[in-house]
Amino acid sequence: MWRRTVCPLSFVALAGVAAGSANATPLQDPYGTWTVQGENDAVSTLKGTSDQYYTSGLRVGWTSGTDNLPKPFHDLNQFLLGQGVQRVSLDVQQSIFTPHATQAVNPPAGDHPYAGVLLGTVNFINDTDLSRSVAGIQFGVLGPGGLGRQVQNGFHNLISDTPNKGWAHQIGNQPVFQVQAGRIWRLPIVNFHGFGMDVLPAVSGAAGDYRTYGDVAGTIRIGQGLKSDFGNATVGPGLDGTDAFTPVQPFDWYFYGGVEGQAVAYDATLQGNTLRNNSPHVSKTWDVGEIHAGLAVMWHGVRLSYSQNWQTAEFKTSRSGLFNYGSLKLSVKF
Repeated sequence: MWRRTVCPLSFVALAGVAAGSANATPLQDPYGTWTVQGENDAVSTLKGTSDQYYTSGLRVGWTSGTDNLPKPFHDLNQFLLGQGVQRVSLDVQQSIFTPHATQAVNPPAGDHPYAGVLLGTVNFINDTDLSRSVAGIQFGVLGPGGLGRQVQNGFHNLISDTPNKGWAHQIGNQPVFQVQAGRIWRLPIVNFHGFGMDVLPAVSGAAGDYRTYGDVAGTIRIGQGLKSDFGNATVGPGLDGTDAFTPVQPFDWYFYGGVEGQAVAYDATLQGNTLRNNSPHVSKTWDVGEIHAGLAVMWHGVRLSYSQNWQTAEFKTSRSGLFNYGSLKLSVKF
């Protein structure tokens, strides 16, 4: 039931959806937020997926305080996302993808291509009391310039582990760019003496020569201080720009679980270089489902979260079954 499918959404359509925000005033926050996030398939609940497929994600980001954007950016944010409390976020992220046969010098046909992706992200964020809207761009490089081989095998050498042997056959260098947008709604269900439960439906999408997809998601949270943020997020596809949090009290926490469905029109990490016929590639699946479960804790301007994520096959010849990985994120206010 959780393996949902949706129609691809364009950036313009999503920005139009986001413009219909509610007008309630959210909490103000003068402080910026620095975030470090790491994901790895070695941190998993099932065996047999270490160093295969989506094997590593790293991200460092900064999100501004509220309502301190220069006027041109303020006006653009309002034009795209409507009335609300404004922020901007900047981050750099790297994702590494490897085949199942990591010790083959020349990976077999039908296996996931080796690929490294290095991206910069710029997002406008617009909050109301019950929603967060995001619109922005991602740009960078896919291929050897993404430094996937150096990071993965360098780390393996550092811990005296066996390096992956097929990086000479990775997807070639290609500049990548995409526009993205989305919206999360926060719908309270229970609020009893600071203890609450809510639901976070979300819709997002992107279009470009990196990934083109539409995404729908839903999350249930149980805990205290749910108004502090709009849930958690992974490094991969889905709604970016959700690092900002405004603590309701000195100690907030919640458990959460959610489902997500993607309709994928294009994915360069699977389908290879856009303009090279001999690029390593596999046949993608157009429908991908995910389950997320985790915990978030906020204490005196520090937010720590962990999630376990399970994902259906992204390409037709995948051998992993239900692929899974862990995600750890630390955010600190300054």
